[in-house]
Amino acid sequence: MKAMNLFQTIIFSFFLFLFSSCGGGEESEPEPKKTQEEIATEKLTGESSSTTWVVTGDGSVTHKGSNVTSEYADFSLTLSAISSNRTYTTTNGGYLFDESGSWSFSGDGYGKIMLTGGSPAAGKEMSFSGAAGTLILEFNVPAPEEARVNALAGDYRFELKKE
Repeated sequence: MKAMNLFQTIIFSFFLFLFSSCGGGEESEPEPKKTQEEIATEKLTGESSSTTWVVTGDGSVTHKGSNVTSEYADFSLTLSAISSNRTYTTTNGGYLFDESGSWSFSGDGYGKIMLTGGSPAAGKEMSFSGAAGTLILEFNVPAPEEARVNALAGDYRFELKKE
């Protein structure tokens, strides 16, 4: 009799353990995997769909290899993406950037963007990289044809920090 009670207790304990380890709740749908475009967009705009990047603090700007950070000390670039509507605004961009416009991915893949507008930086492919609150934009402004002054022409590198 003792053996029968022991056997029943073991079987009961086994089934109790088995059922208690089951989740019992509804399984949630797995989050859909993000596309390369979504990942690249989040690098630029953050998870909130809008991020402001600034030179202030640890940022820097080089033009033709020379440090010109002081000329862009108060520069900011806000990139937004809500659905397919991608916009940007800048402050203190001098003659290099328009105050606002739209942006899009450019070239093969999702490692370059292009800004709209009429400024020297508009319509140029900008490579972007960075991590942990840093955005690096690299682009070239070609010398205008038949121009006497090429002050804005050349290679640029903006190292911006998340505001």
